Amino acid sequence: MADKKGKALTKSEGEEIVQKFQQMRNEQRSLMAKITELEQDLNEHKVVIETLTEVTPERKCFRMVGGVLVERTVAEILPALTNNRDQLTKVIESLNDKLVSKGKEVNEYREKHGIRIRGQDDTPKEDTSAQSNNAPSTQGVLVSNKS
Repeated sequence: MADKKGKALTKSEGEEIVQKFQQMRNEQRSLMAKITELEQDLNEHKVVIETLTEVTPERKCFRMVGGVLVERTVAEILPALTNNRDQLTKVIESLNDKLVSKGKEVNEYREKHGIRIRGQDDTPKEDTSAQSNNAPSTQGVLVSNKS
């Protein structure tokens, strides 16, 4: 493997680059999983808020707080739920911004080190005519020229 300057990398340097890239991709995936989880919570809050707005404010309702079921009235619970919904919206927006910046960071790192992902449609930037027809394809695999 060679970096953009044409300098050959050792096997350990190549492995470090791949590990860093995989770590960045895992961070990106975990951000997406957290966003998905929070969006589900947000949808649940919206459903409960819609339901409670149609109920009289004096009616009893129950809320789970830290694993404990607490009896309150709709008038007490509704403002807290609305506040939670607003906070969830802000957190989701923040995480979406982080996800976009992490995606840019991953793409820049990928371009900087010439990383190709197996099964990706974009063509290699190198001249492949020098390769023999019997040579195995290395698309998507990081290869080091040094042993």
